[in-house]
Amino acid sequence: MKSSRTVTLYFVLIVICSSEATWSRPAEPIVHPLILQEHELAGEELLRPKRAVAVGGPVAEEYTVDVEISFENVSFLESIRAHLNSLRFPVQGNGTDILSMAMTTVCTPTGNDLLCFCEKGYQWPEERCLSSLTCQEHDSALPGRYCNCLKGLPPQGPFCQLPETYITLKIKVRLNIGFQEDLENTSSALYRSYKTDLERAFRAGYRTLPGFRSVTVTQFTKGSVVVDYIVEVASAPLPGSIHKANEQVIQNLNQTYKMDYNSFQGTPSNETKFTVTPEFIFEGDNVTLECESEFVSSNTSWFYGEKRSDIQNSDKFSIHTSIINNISLVTRLTIFNFTQHDAGLYGCNVTLDIFEYGTVRKLDVTPIRILAKEERKVVCDNNPISLNCCSENIANWSRIEWKQEGKINIEGQTSKDEVHSTGRGRGDTSVNTGTPETDLESSCSTYTLKADGTQCPSGSSGTTVIYTCEFVSVYGAKGSKNIAVTFTSVANLTITPDPISVSEGQSFSITCLSDVSSFDEVYWNTSAGIKIHPRFYTMRRYRDGAESVLTVKTSTREWNGTYHCIFRYKNSYSIATKDVTVHPLPLESDIMMDPLEASGLCTSSHQFKCCIEENDGEEYIVTFHVDSSSFPAEREVIGKQACYTYSLPGKLPSRCPKDIDVFCHFTNAANSSVRSPSMKLTLVPGKNITCQDPIIGIGEPGKVIQKLCQFAGVSRSPGQTIGGTVTYKCVGSQWKEETRACISAPINGLLQLAKALIKSPSQDQKLPKYLRDLSVSTGKEEQDIRSSPGSLGAIISILDLLSTVPTQVNSEMMRDILATINVILDKSTLNSWEKLLQQQSNQSSQFLQSVERFSKALELGDSTPPFLFHPNVQMKSMVIKRGHAQMYQQKFVFTDSDLWGDVAIDECQLGSLQPDSSIVTVAFPTLKAILAQDGQRKTPSNSLVMTTTVSHNIVKPFRISMTFKNNHRSGGKPQCVFWNFSLANNTGGWDSSGCTVEDDGRDNRDRVFCKCNHLTSFSILMSPDSPDPGSLLKILLDIISYIGLGFSIVSLAACLVVEAMVWKSVTKNRTSYMRHICIVNIALCLLIADIWFIVAGAIHDGHYPLNETACVAATFFIHFFYLSVFFWMLTLGLMLFYRLIFILHDASKSTQKAIAFSLGYGCPLIISSITVGVTQPQEVYMRKNACWLNWEDTRALLAFAIPALIIVVVNVSITVVVITKILRPSVGDKPGKQEKSSLFQISKSIGVLTPLLGLTWGFGLATVIQGSNAVFHIIFTLLNAFQGLFILLFGCLWDQKVQEALLHKFSLSRWSSQHSKSTSLGSSTPVFSMSSPISRRFNNLFGKTGTYNVSTPETTSSSVENSSSAYSLLN
Repeated sequence: MKSSRTVTLYFVLIVICSSEATWSRPAEPIVHPLILQEHELAGEELLRPKRAVAVGGPVAEEYTVDVEISFENVSFLESIRAHLNSLRFPVQGNGTDILSMAMTTVCTPTGNDLLCFCEKGYQWPEERCLSSLTCQEHDSALPGRYCNCLKGLPPQGPFCQLPETYITLKIKVRLNIGFQEDLENTSSALYRSYKTDLERAFRAGYRTLPGFRSVTVTQFTKGSVVVDYIVEVASAPLPGSIHKANEQVIQNLNQTYKMDYNSFQGTPSNETKFTVTPEFIFEGDNVTLECESEFVSSNTSWFYGEKRSDIQNSDKFSIHTSIINNISLVTRLTIFNFTQHDAGLYGCNVTLDIFEYGTVRKLDVTPIRILAKEERKVVCDNNPISLNCCSENIANWSRIEWKQEGKINIEGQTSKDEVHSTGRGRGDTSVNTGTPETDLESSCSTYTLKADGTQCPSGSSGTTVIYTCEFVSVYGAKGSKNIAVTFTSVANLTITPDPISVSEGQSFSITCLSDVSSFDEVYWNTSAGIKIHPRFYTMRRYRDGAESVLTVKTSTREWNGTYHCIFRYKNSYSIATKDVTVHPLPLESDIMMDPLEASGLCTSSHQFKCCIEENDGEEYIVTFHVDSSSFPAEREVIGKQACYTYSLPGKLPSRCPKDIDVFCHFTNAANSSVRSPSMKLTLVPGKNITCQDPIIGIGEPGKVIQKLCQFAGVSRSPGQTIGGTVTYKCVGSQWKEETRACISAPINGLLQLAKALIKSPSQDQKLPKYLRDLSVSTGKEEQDIRSSPGSLGAIISILDLLSTVPTQVNSEMMRDILATINVILDKSTLNSWEKLLQQQSNQSSQFLQSVERFSKALELGDSTPPFLFHPNVQMKSMVIKRGHAQMYQQKFVFTDSDLWGDVAIDECQLGSLQPDSSIVTVAFPTLKAILAQDGQRKTPSNSLVMTTTVSHNIVKPFRISMTFKNNHRSGGKPQCVFWNFSLANNTGGWDSSGCTVEDDGRDNRDRVFCKCNHLTSFSILMSPDSPDPGSLLKILLDIISYIGLGFSIVSLAACLVVEAMVWKSVTKNRTSYMRHICIVNIALCLLIADIWFIVAGAIHDGHYPLNETACVAATFFIHFFYLSVFFWMLTLGLMLFYRLIFILHDASKSTQKAIAFSLGYGCPLIISSITVGVTQPQEVYMRKNACWLNWEDTRALLAFAIPALIIVVVNVSITVVVITKILRPSVGDKPGKQEKSSLFQISKSIGVLTPLLGLTWGFGLATVIQGSNAVFHIIFTLLNAFQGLFILLFGCLWDQKVQEALLHKFSLSRWSSQHSKSTSLGSSTPVFSMSSPISRRFNNLFGKTGTYNVSTPETTSSSVENSSSAYSLLN
């Protein structure tokens, strides 16, 4: 059958023959081709031997013959293939058997070329692929040594051949026969027989597989008989071919073997090639997994995880399977956007007949890490700024993109490399980013910005733009990093436009405005480049700008010059300048006047003088003002001073006596002026003048005047200016010098320089030299300091001024400070200190505070000595190093003073401090004698004063331990104290808050061990009046207090319970109702006050960290509730007074309740709130040693004592009125009986009202007085502690109605019947009937055994009811 299309087609057959012949030489396979034409096929055999062989001995040989066939009909090729597949081998011939026949090569003309392809399972040899022209565009073979297609058929061969490598198929099959042991012996006849028969059957069946090579039985195992064998083929079998081959095996095997067709089982083997692309997976990659198998099958699958979950096509996964050249299968799984969640096991399966092939691979994913500085600040000054972005991962990056998002558009610098860059704007701002410079090999990219002022308008300064660098891999992974770039405009500064011209002593300010708010630093400089200290200027930021204001409150000549306002952002500076002119003008404090005050005769002239320091010949217009008139002054230069004088002429005697105020007025060239303090002149007639002196003046006996030492005739070197004053008093006929507080010229000069230094713009630079000069001058003037309180006070003032300069103190500066302190604390100066403190009591506290400020400012470095020693002061210090916590422990010994002490801070406390904090302790052996004595009659002991400071803030409580040598072993009880600068109106005083005396386990006879929970200056005091904690009096008071409070609390609780039980029975009328309202509130308030009293004692004794706050609360509530007790007692007394006196007036119950509660709680709340609000901010609300109102500092205790005493007085007065009313005789009563009744009422009133209305608190007056007798304390403690018991007995149980209600409540029949009999008597029944056992006992207290008529029968009239109700208050 001819095809419609005719072509010349070639194909080659490979024929394997077996022949028995006699060879005259060794046999060689014949491999030469035999060429047949299409017309020859009809009548000739397909296989013909090419050459004859010589006959020799019979030898069985296998040889291969290649047969080339050409024809034009394409369909004929398929006929030959079908014919070959239908043959059953071996084909027996005449002496030659054909073992197999297969088509290997097919050539097809295409255009002018003849393309020759290999059939499945065959390949062109390597040498042919290398030497011949391959048809690569048609070659679908996989890369390797072989090819599948050549252009043209090689004329001499070789043609397509079986590959050198084979595929091994491992198969098992079962024989349903019994297993014999010989099958395990490979040399047994049974083993060889089975093996031969089975291999022959296997070979016959598997020869049909393409590229069949061989088959071999490997072993026999039990289970009937299981045969293991391997089949070698050149190429993978086609689907279904294994089953067909197995059928052939069954047919070719002797049936006696009973082979089970269904038992054929392929053994899995790793015949699958598994590849992962990319090899290193990053998050976001599109990952491709590829399984390549030589077995072509349509049954392929992918699975994931340990549970082998099937993977199907989806948005996440894509599976594609293809067959290449019918000889291999490739299946690909693509995983899109691979993440950490996708990591795990992946595998593929290829199933072919009885074989299952596949492999598993675990996939890990690596996150992309991009490194970049996340925040940058850029100044819009047209300078290039580079943004750098690098990947920490080594990957095959395809590109690096930069994106931008922000309100302003700042373009980057364009580079030659082309890397994708995009931008995205926000709001109304468009975005256009430049191109970065990128090096993909180094995985880095640089984006260069170049911003100018036009891109950063003032309103957008400080805007942050987010630049994002994004790395994109070849496989789709993306990693990005945001860089926040803040653009800041170069500041445009506007400074105060008006010219600044001031005079000395006046203030001025310079305002510097910036149109940007983003900057790193703002500071001010002088024209000489000296930075002005930050204390002189402020800085404020606004949304779209900033402001810095330089403020000088008191200008001096040093402020004359040009000042620069500087805004710095990184290395960019914006500067504005301003000139300041300061005109010379003396300060008011620098004007020296004479006289300060004087007396003069009316008829005499009087000279007034004002002097200032002469400075560069500066002249002023000076006038003297007398009353409302002014007069020009005359100028003269005396040494270094310019003095202006005026002589006041004498007045008429008729205008005497008279007081005149005179002052001098200085005006400079800028028309600024200053006036001196007034000089006072008293004109007298001269009758009583007894003292006269040309320098001091005249005076009457007892007259006291002050003169400046400069004009008082005090000896001094010519031209020098000394300071201070001298006080004179007219005694008899002579002026006597009372006090002299003169300051030597060198020290006075230093004082003036110190006052100028703290006003100087460069004070911190000048401070070191000044301290050096101070220590030198102090040493030279030591003799003057010993004798002159004025020079001593001047040095203290200098130290106080200098300690306020906010700068760091180095070791040299501290050495100079301690050298100065050593001089002024010498024992020889104690006399000067005593005189100085008589004039200015706060000088010692001021001095100690300045030392603490210097200590805190001390900057300890490697060059700083750990200690500095002087005879009168020692300093030791330590720096807290990071990671080197050690105990701070220093000891100070002063052999000359026979004193020592040590200080210790444990590692736990030091661990809470900031690293590089410095701890400094300064010890003084003589300062204790100088500091003011404590106000609580505590005498100073001869002990050290140790000041410990920390350079940084500490967390309170901060525990410190100290040991002091005790030189007063029998002088009283030692007490640990610290110097509290806020006491005594900020003049300072010793305080024991937070400090306790402890027992350190050693012999304490010569030492005192102290512990405090804060830092400052510490010492010890001796308190002889303070009772010893183990004394009998202290123990007795504690026992009385706690036992009494226990009875009181139980009694008050019982009182409240009783009142609740009988309330309805005893409150049937208005008077009884109000009376019991008062009793209940008195009991309740006293109960709460007693509870708070116990809480306060526990707080004070417990040393809790929050004891100060808790102590304030306890003090407030004790104050409030004790006051409420008194005011409810006052309410009860006023109600008694009202019901007894105002008989005809009757107020409603609601009105009485409103008044009672307002008075009982409102007044105490107002008093206690005002007390705590006024005193607590100054920390003088409580006592130092108890949670109760302060007495020593603020007299806050009066806020309790005064109201209590007033109420006591009022209640006593009410008691007198009530008794007087009771003593009025009733009509018809007999005198004897009336007298007895009156005595009873007086006794009863005193016995009830005294404890009930708080008269016993009057004993508390004596306890306020220092040194009061212990008897008053005992009586007051007894009465107060048992007051709750008194209220229960006399305020509650002694009430007849309460007794009746209780009797009725508990149904006591005997008492109830007696009570019925007594009540039937009407008005003649006594308040306390003798028939009642309880009443009998209380009446016996007053020695009464009979009954008395106290009240009249109640009627319905208002007056009678009121009168009877008033008397019932006593019941």
